[in-house]
Amino acid sequence: MQAKSILIIQVSRIGDTLLSTPTIRAIASAFPQAKITCLGHPKRMEILQNLPFIHHVGAITKHSAFFRGRGFGKCYDLAFVFGHDLPLVKYALRVAHRVVAFRQNNATVDARLFHAAEVPAFQSRHAVMMQYALVEALEIPLAGRHLFYGVTEEEAAWAESELRKRLGENSVPPAPLIGLQVASFPTKGYRDWPIERFAELCDRIRQSYPNVHFLIFGGPLEKSRTQFLHTHLAGCSTHYAGSLSLRQTAALMARLDLYIGVDTGPTHIMGALHRPMVALYHPYSPSRLLAPLDHPCLYIVDHPRVEEACGPETSMAEVSVETVWAQVQAALTNHYKYHSTPAGEPA
Repeated sequence: MQAKSILIIQVSRIGDTLLSTPTIRAIASAFPQAKITCLGHPKRMEILQNLPFIHHVGAITKHSAFFRGRGFGKCYDLAFVFGHDLPLVKYALRVAHRVVAFRQNNATVDARLFHAAEVPAFQSRHAVMMQYALVEALEIPLAGRHLFYGVTEEEAAWAESELRKRLGENSVPPAPLIGLQVASFPTKGYRDWPIERFAELCDRIRQSYPNVHFLIFGGPLEKSRTQFLHTHLAGCSTHYAGSLSLRQTAALMARLDLYIGVDTGPTHIMGALHRPMVALYHPYSPSRLLAPLDHPCLYIVDHPRVEEACGPETSMAEVSVETVWAQVQAALTNHYKYHSTPAGEPA
């Protein structure tokens, strides 16, 4: 199969977009001479920017797709469409000679597809492999299962400048810099660990690392919780919730000594940065389905009832501070280059 121009459409949330990057990389590796264009959600397409195997990134929605690609002929040799939005598939059929998409349960559309991939059963495999099902039958091999994200040189310079402005020239190192993501998005709020537990965990960290500084991430919807934590950590935290762009957040994350977060979009970004991280997972969406694969320094906290048939009603409060603290200790011991200093003792 030959292709010089390839269109990839992935209109989804942060997590699913990142979880599709191993498959996008596989497509690019299978067609090394092709120019790859990726279209994503207008608010999430920037996740795909600055990846070396993608040549152009643009925006599309299932609503705007209806008006696009009419009367201009087919400008792509091949298109791959993630997800199940029929308008996006129809757009791909207008602009590409061959289209690969998941079966749409629309006989007319499915008959026009070059390949109609079967949708795996719900939670039958890891989310990366759920995305890979789009091309699996085409025998396009994965070129690694790890997630991909690229911080630009300009973004890295901004992050360094921002940290020096916030922390001072002499503040980094020796203190570990730890990022906190305390909440998922509202429809997945059952994944959230109680904010009081985060506060207690941070107190434990401060006892062993008295010079620690926390960066508190998040969006405007959880600002009451993040502000509570910032107040609790007065003097050793910076509150960024609701004030950063997605790419600014990622640039700061790339500078962390450790990230601690619940299962949500920024946690997937951290998984793509391959930095030390502790991730907490609800039993309804356990780590075996969503944790970063092939990650060099990942420390997982699964719910104690992860092997049971639990629904969203199961509380994350059942995850103890002791359990998370043990993973934080392991991460810092194995990956932080400065030894902990008990409060009151010289470094």
